[in-house]
Amino acid sequence: PTHDDFPFVIDCATSVNQRGKIERYAREGKETPRGAVIDNEGIERTDTEGILRDMVLGKCALTPLGGAGDAMGGYKGYGWATTVELLCTALQSGPFGDDICGVDRATGKPKPMPLGHFFLAINIEAMCPLETFKKNSSSLLTALRGSMKSPAGPGRIWTAGEPENDARVKRMGQGGMNVPVSLQKNMVVLRDVRPGLAEKYSKLPFE
Repeated sequence: PTHDDFPFVIDCATSVNQRGKIERYAREGKETPRGAVIDNEGIERTDTEGILRDMVLGKCALTPLGGAGDAMGGYKGYGWATTVELLCTALQSGPFGDDICGVDRATGKPKPMPLGHFFLAINIEAMCPLETFKKNSSSLLTALRGSMKSPAGPGRIWTAGEPENDARVKRMGQGGMNVPVSLQKNMVVLRDVRPGLAEKYSKLPFE
């Protein structure tokens, strides 16, 4: 919570990119940026379609924050990823690794993902008044946004949750969001192959 019109909210993977971003590259016909994926031969992959195919078979994987190796601090991302995995598996004696990958490595077919979760709620007022926390957090975030900007940058510094709030305000103002043509096609295919969806969504808004 802050005194801004939106809270500080961060939602991110512990890898350079998440699978959903790779799928987006595929829909847009783009290569995956080098350093985001590494295969079993130690090669940094950029062929998006091949990456999606080989990830299912366990032949390549997403690199941790910082990338592969330690030149850019990849060991830090690896450590954060392991911390999250420990919290979500060790506390509940849950499965991990291939057991929660969502596919059968031998056949490539989908399988259940018994994912573990970890939740932590902090009572701010056990340490300081809520209004004090809001004031302090707003002061920090305002200072970050007002930091010196790169002359080669976009001319603005965002804090976590701010770009999403900007997008929400914009889309609310225009009555909704634009759906890319590639995603429209995926929605049509999904509707036509999944039982019950054709009856429920006989005509999508963009058709």
